[in-house]
Amino acid sequence: MIRKLTALCILLFSLLSARAQHKTPVDYADPMVGTSESRWILNPGATMPFGMVQLSPDNQSTDWKAGYEYTIGSISGFSHIHAGTMAGLSVMPTTGMVNPAIYPPDAPSTTGRTAGHRSRINKSTEQARPGYYAADLINYGIKAELTSTTRGGFFKFTFPETHEAHVLFNLLFPAEYPFNVLDARITKVSDTEIEGYSRQQSGNFMRAGGFNDYTVHFVARFNKPFKLFGGWKGHDISTNITQVEGSGDIGAYVDFDTKAGEVVLLQTGISYVSIAQARLNMQQEMDPFQWNFAAARQHATDTWNTLLSKIKVEGGTEENKKKLYTNLYRSYCARSILSDVDGKYMDVCEQERQLQDPASPVFGCDAFWNTFWNLNQLWTLVNPDIANQWARSLLEMYKTGGWLPRGPAGFEYSGIMEASHEIALIVSAYQKGICRFDTALAWQAMLHQQTVNGEKHPCSGFAGNKDIQTYMQLGYIPQPGRVSNTLEYAYDDWCVAQMAKSLGDTGSYHQFIWRAANYQHMFDPQTRYMRPKDKEGHWLENFNPITTGGYTEGNAWQYSFFVPHDVNKLVDLMGRDTFNNRLTFGFEQSAKLNFNAIGDKPERVYINHGNQPNMQAAYLFNYSGKPWLTQYWVREIMNKFYGADPYNGWPGDEDEGQMGAWFVMSAMGLFETDGGTAAKPIYEIGSPLFDRVTIELDPRYYPGKTFVIEARQVSDGNRYIQSATLNGKKLDKPWFYHAELVRGGKLVLQMGPAPNKDWGSKAGDAPPSMSGAVE
Repeated sequence: MIRKLTALCILLFSLLSARAQHKTPVDYADPMVGTSESRWILNPGATMPFGMVQLSPDNQSTDWKAGYEYTIGSISGFSHIHAGTMAGLSVMPTTGMVNPAIYPPDAPSTTGRTAGHRSRINKSTEQARPGYYAADLINYGIKAELTSTTRGGFFKFTFPETHEAHVLFNLLFPAEYPFNVLDARITKVSDTEIEGYSRQQSGNFMRAGGFNDYTVHFVARFNKPFKLFGGWKGHDISTNITQVEGSGDIGAYVDFDTKAGEVVLLQTGISYVSIAQARLNMQQEMDPFQWNFAAARQHATDTWNTLLSKIKVEGGTEENKKKLYTNLYRSYCARSILSDVDGKYMDVCEQERQLQDPASPVFGCDAFWNTFWNLNQLWTLVNPDIANQWARSLLEMYKTGGWLPRGPAGFEYSGIMEASHEIALIVSAYQKGICRFDTALAWQAMLHQQTVNGEKHPCSGFAGNKDIQTYMQLGYIPQPGRVSNTLEYAYDDWCVAQMAKSLGDTGSYHQFIWRAANYQHMFDPQTRYMRPKDKEGHWLENFNPITTGGYTEGNAWQYSFFVPHDVNKLVDLMGRDTFNNRLTFGFEQSAKLNFNAIGDKPERVYINHGNQPNMQAAYLFNYSGKPWLTQYWVREIMNKFYGADPYNGWPGDEDEGQMGAWFVMSAMGLFETDGGTAAKPIYEIGSPLFDRVTIELDPRYYPGKTFVIEARQVSDGNRYIQSATLNGKKLDKPWFYHAELVRGGKLVLQMGPAPNKDWGSKAGDAPPSMSGAVE
């Protein structure tokens, strides 16, 4: 009996192992991870990479981090747009009496009537996969399934038997950023199709109305005729009409008779240009599938699997594979495409424009604030064509609006966050040979951004850096301005200097490399912190590195390590022992909070991985002679900060895929503290999670076929590098050149349970930076 049980156990284990081995990357990506306490832009819905349509369930009231909350067991609608500061077109199937009201999730929900049209859902049958979402709506006995194309939504509703089956189209509904419907119209085109538009204005989560106004145009078609078209304006519901129009709370609905288990299919297309363009988007993207929902879903799955398969891993735990591919998925689904399938789009002045190459779209996001520590390096390495497209998109907005955008959020110069770090993406792309964009225009745009004071744009929003002239005159931003602005402007100056160097513009190089040292004007040699001072040069009194203000979403302790381009000089200024001791203390304290700012004791926050200002912190030990501490703390962040379930995906603000991209780079064992913007970009080495990582290199940009990172005997305990070789040659430093990687080959790391304090720690082993360049 024991032998039989043993044999059975071995067989079951073998079957489970074989099943795990046959899982593809898309099978590991779980859109439900992190959906508790998550942003509007990080939802479990059906979307394509950078989808204009991000079709997802909503269940919260308007508030910061509104949208979908995993712990709420109800849904009020499935909306098409989940972009930074943007929302649009919510769809909800119901039965019984038509009720367009949307009440808060804590309202009574025993029937559809007492809670508006919100419905409880069966959490045990809820599903989310890349490109697919499904939920059973208990109140109505309806199964709702969603998939999407880039600019269209595809719904599959399985109804019960009823003469009162409805599909509601809401134009005003709760979102993370509140918005007003200024003008809207929905029209019955036929007994299978409706069309309409909603002109909207959004602001921030504290203020409804402000910088961003745009129009969502849409077309919706059904696979069977509806028997009635109706609409509402506020509390007034009308039936048997052909059109509804107005402002504020406005919407429409269609009615069906359905048999038990009958499927009603709905396809939609949206556009920010016109209804005709929405129809074009729908026809070009949906017609190939006819009414085959399964085929559309498979297309979405295949698209995601192709993208995620650019990185293949072997070994490691199943949980870490889930983390890797979920984070990789998030790095491509929070930002969105704004242009139509034929390249038409609306510029910042709300004028219709036409792209020369529709395949290289206009993108939208809220900002590029510190993406040089995450998204930039992932895109330029794994998907260089996407990085190229983003650069072209940024330059398109410069060409039509006169400034590089920080996002843009929607179609506007939002003014969100500080500095102009979109420059870092363009420069990094250029330095890595990803330069199928107008280089002369890019150079002109950077110089304009870094030398002309920002302004309220005549069309909308705020463009540029508002205090760049003061920075140029004094070499820093005095009180009451932010210390952090000086540091961030200096980094952007470094990026411009490196671009000038690569272009052979010696005069501009010397001008901007001089400016790149301006961060030193904020360094107080007495306290050894970046400290506020006035325009006469007097340091702020009563200074506390944790509580003193003047730092964007951070504090002096964090920003005193914010010199991405000149870490070697910072180590000298601070003193190597002070640098290492302070940084180690910060990590030890922050590990107790899983490296996230939580609770009511913000003074305890040192390493806040839940926000952007010091996501580079763990890699700084590579510069200070203790690379084994980089290896230790990178692993601790990956273990403690990142989770693999709905409750613990990314505490803090996972801002449009940034934390996801950081995890992917770190899981492979790579990082770029200077954002890959040096004339000769490099990668620093951390502590990989997997036995073997294979990066598929894009032959359109890089000469090698693949690059392999092999970590021998790696495990959570064996996180320390004992020795390394690069393409068979001994590597004694914790970094190597990007050019070596993209030629293809292999990095082999011998891992062990104890630090090898001799590896990578000698004088001269530190990665190069502005004041310690390696030629």
